[in-house]
Amino acid sequence: MSCRRLGLEEPVMQTVQLFSAEATGYCVHLPRWRYPVVCNTDAGTVQYDNYEGRWGEQVHLDRLVQRYAVEKSTSEARKLGHSVTEQSLADGSIKLTVQVGGVH
Repeated sequence: MSCRRLGLEEPVMQTVQLFSAEATGYCVHLPRWRYPVVCNTDAGTVQYDNYEGRWGEQVHLDRLVQRYAVEKSTSEARKLGHSVTEQSLADGSIKLTVQVGGVH
């Protein structure tokens, strides 16, 4: 869902070679990144190699992490029966409002 909302291809579970290491997990291809971002959901890790921004702009990874946090928070709140509204703010941040107890 996070990738779709950012206009990225859906992640694919695979093993890939980063510059200096091999990584296995859900691979996300960010715009103009040389190597994919690899998310290992079992271990709770994210591996990538952007050579301090030379092989991929950090802003793209930051957007992916932010969108994932929003989607995960929203999903968990809804599982508990709460409603959630999302508001994009001018500075690029996202405000979530959780209405405890269900739909308002």
